[in-house]
Amino acid sequence: MTGRGIDQVLPDPCDPALHESYAESAIDYVRLAEAANGPIPRNVELSYVWGAALSEFDRMRPDVRIINLETSITRSADYVPKGINYRMSPENAACLKAAGIDCCVLGNNHILDWGNRGLLDTVATLKRLQIKTTGAGQHFGEASAPAVLDIAGIGRVLVFSFVDATSGAPPSWAATSERPGVNLLSEISERSALGIVDAVVRVQRPGDLVIVSVHWGPNWGYGIPREQQRFARALIDNANISIVYGHSSHHPKAIEVHRERLILYGCGDFLNDYEGIKGYEEYRGDLVLMIFADVESGGRLAALEIVPLQIRNFHLVRPSGEDVRWMQQTLDRQSRKFASAIALNSDGGLVVSWKRVV
Repeated sequence: MTGRGIDQVLPDPCDPALHESYAESAIDYVRLAEAANGPIPRNVELSYVWGAALSEFDRMRPDVRIINLETSITRSADYVPKGINYRMSPENAACLKAAGIDCCVLGNNHILDWGNRGLLDTVATLKRLQIKTTGAGQHFGEASAPAVLDIAGIGRVLVFSFVDATSGAPPSWAATSERPGVNLLSEISERSALGIVDAVVRVQRPGDLVIVSVHWGPNWGYGIPREQQRFARALIDNANISIVYGHSSHHPKAIEVHRERLILYGCGDFLNDYEGIKGYEEYRGDLVLMIFADVESGGRLAALEIVPLQIRNFHLVRPSGEDVRWMQQTLDRQSRKFASAIALNSDGGLVVSWKRVV
């Protein structure tokens, strides 16, 4: 969520005007964060927001880097009256290149905060930056098409992106053959999963790795609805899908490995401007995760390493040992309900284990 307050500290921010009941300016969020954690520099370098994440990227050297981009990239003033509207300037969007992002999934409940113009500006800017997109577009064909990431010497990764109404995406945002919008799911069910399976099978080639991104559920709470598990498992059971990449909650949720395939029920936020905002402190939304999945050529999960970081002064820093232990214990407690275990490793990160299928 690199818009709003974060956009204001980058070199070329949008007009800070907001249309919220409790804030008239994006600068208000900068001031809230500063009141909580001290001064934040202005006109920062584009790499500033990533902080400690950059050294982790250098250490792990992932083949692809995928994020859920939950902000519109636009200077449009055509806001949608929905209470909260995220945007960042097209110039500041270059911060995504500073982290080497390869793909932005756009199927979420903020990508149309600034109307159709805002969405089309977003897609055009990411195309200019040579960052692949999926999940939203100028018509249904573009919104539903997967991002195709070619890894030299290895093969293709296909990324599909969907948003469910339970995340707050209005039904009117659904893309049609004649209208821009998002790739909106009508429901989270085994039936809708089978529809996705059909779409995957039509484009998948032998050797492709497939990721299905789903923006679903409320902002807070650890509960996993039964229909989400059925949906995720149906995707894996009926197609060669490697990762179900779920998000919407502002904090991480349980991890499951089903038939050697990864299900992330809620990745949590990675960047946001929530410092200083009161409420829901028990979820520790300031603690975030880098998730590194090692997937074999056949699509099976070989290893899963997680690096906890912390949002502070609008960039990512190393959390304390106590905070890392809190995250480990919390994730472990939630994931054991799904037969996965989370342990500390010698480097201060987290490793995930599960019952292997022989």
